[in-house]
Amino acid sequence: MRRPHRAPAATRTAVSAVAALTLLTTGCGAAGELKSAGDAPSAVEPEGLWPDLPPASAAPYDYGEGETARIPGVRVTGGDVRRLDPVAVVRAGLTARTNRSSGLDELPDSTVRGIEACRTAPDDCPVLAPYYRDLTGDGRDELVLGIRMPDRQLAVRVYMPDGERLIRIMSTYDAVISVELAGHDVIMRAPSVIPGYEYRTAWSWDDRQRAMLPTRDEILRTPDHRKAPKPPSGPSSPAAPSGSPSDATADSPAAPTGSPSGAR
Repeated sequence: MRRPHRAPAATRTAVSAVAALTLLTTGCGAAGELKSAGDAPSAVEPEGLWPDLPPASAAPYDYGEGETARIPGVRVTGGDVRRLDPVAVVRAGLTARTNRSSGLDELPDSTVRGIEACRTAPDDCPVLAPYYRDLTGDGRDELVLGIRMPDRQLAVRVYMPDGERLIRIMSTYDAVISVELAGHDVIMRAPSVIPGYEYRTAWSWDDRQRAMLPTRDEILRTPDHRKAPKPPSGPSSPAAPSGSPSDATADSPAAPTGSPSGAR
């Protein structure tokens, strides 16, 4: 989720710097008349600092980027993920073997118990309504699932049909403000410790890695009409889902709302 990496929600106790905001102002003169905004600044060549420092040997954090898994026992008839039972997919994924281990595919015991009881207690099922979108650009829809976790955390997972097999190509979790589909991207917004700011991360399909990667990670000012919630100091009950399932043409699926807190 992060280039450069940022710490998970519970460990984001301080932010070393906020990216400078550039404001380009233009004005208008009389009707039909353009007014100059001034000379454009000259391009400045980047200056490398501390060239003798050795390169980093390992990433500071692991956000599950590039981690994939084949979901055992799930057959995708005709490559159509809309035929799949979302709860069955999540249950089968509990025993999936990942190509590497970040731990972000694991779910808390209380969430696992809720998944196992989805048939008998559907009102308490943590698996949210599915969404469908062609995120890889191959003309076939992927399956996008959300799983409610304790402390208003949300696990977000994306599954791709591969012939009649099902491959999980994204698995992460965070305390989120919202999750959106925009074009081929999954966009997650999370609260910042800085009042009036929020994190915005776009996950995109990468052909070489064959997985969804966090291609853009930003800290942005919250629009005046929508104040970012301040993370509460203590644990809270999971947020209730809102909205209804979307088809592949919808741009912004609903997500749990409220004042998220907790760790990635």
